[in-house]
Amino acid sequence: MTHINALDPGASPLDYYGFELRRLREAAGLTQRQLGEIVNYTGSLVGQIETARKVPTPEFSERVDAALGTGGLLSRLLDLVMRSQLPAWFRQVAELEAGAVEIGTFQTHMVHGLLQVPSYARAVLGVLDQTDLDDRTAVRLARQRIFEKEEPPVLWMILSEAALYQEIGGAGAMREQLAQLLAFEGKPRINVQILPFSAGAHAGLTGSFNVYRFPSDPTIVYTEGYGSGHPTANPDTVKNCSLRYDHLQAAALSLRDSAELIRRVMEERYAEQRDSDGDPVA
Repeated sequence: MTHINALDPGASPLDYYGFELRRLREAAGLTQRQLGEIVNYTGSLVGQIETARKVPTPEFSERVDAALGTGGLLSRLLDLVMRSQLPAWFRQVAELEAGAVEIGTFQTHMVHGLLQVPSYARAVLGVLDQTDLDDRTAVRLARQRIFEKEEPPVLWMILSEAALYQEIGGAGAMREQLAQLLAFEGKPRINVQILPFSAGAHAGLTGSFNVYRFPSDPTIVYTEGYGSGHPTANPDTVKNCSLRYDHLQAAALSLRDSAELIRRVMEERYAEQRDSDGDPVA
């Protein structure tokens, strides 16, 4: 356990955030408990964040910024903090996502992290490892903040139909997740296409991959294994995967037909069950 007086602001972005939070709180003449009461969190949580034992959330950062008049300092630090909490091998991916103007992803069995809802993300991350699950879920979801930028990237996600049936987190989580995908209908910067079972053999049979395009830097292709990521700018690989992605888009359903399929699966497979009184069945 890190002692508050020994906190080193240079140790990590999380330590620096905690150091600044403590400095700002003390400058305002507030105890941890008093600040917690103002922002509707416990004083204990304030203390855990100050000592780098807990990852701050966007909501916490925004409330403290407002309460202490920081000019948005903590909120600006948050992206750096969250990125530093990702597994070391995955941090480069977060940097690619943050810098790309267009992201194309093909996913064979689950929704990409940039579009996951909390319950679905928690179920994915909790397989084989339940430690710090709240924090790890918050860190994953923080990557979605790239869509809040003034110029957010364009995202194309081609999702195998199998992913609609792979029940991750239970029926409730799947219902929430599919509803999230439908929420992007008519929003041209986030596009979801379903590759149907009827496509048969297709260009993505070797597995999931992402393509990141930038204003001036070379295009990057990213593939992933167990506990490792493999980004490459090799021209031959980029050319091959770009061609594969074009063929996958051609084989996938249109945006409208994809939404209709998602809606049908959500209603037929994950519809909320109700009793005779109309109340949800647990």
